[in-house]
Amino acid sequence: MQTNNHEIRDYDAVLDAKFGKSGSPEREEALDEARAFYTGQILHDARKEVKMTQSQLAEKVNVTKSYISRLENGGIIPSVSMFYRIIDALGMRVELVKTVATL
Repeated sequence: MQTNNHEIRDYDAVLDAKFGKSGSPEREEALDEARAFYTGQILHDARKEVKMTQSQLAEKVNVTKSYISRLENGGIIPSVSMFYRIIDALGMRVELVKTVATL
């Protein structure tokens, strides 16, 4: 078997092979799951940084500890309003930045 030392040169090709072309239901579902996991990790790290327990965060935003756990593990995606409540409770803010198109 020929390898490339684990260097991916065309990530879209890898995703195409595993989940189908961009825009396909399978690809979109995989991307949603990846985004949920990544968001959960960001919130988990932020919570740990401010030395807050899941129970304390849950109490601040009026949800259960189980909800925070599922969120941090990528099992659920919060509503936009819940996301803002959580980041506010963690002392964070959202910053939207317009990307510049490359030629």
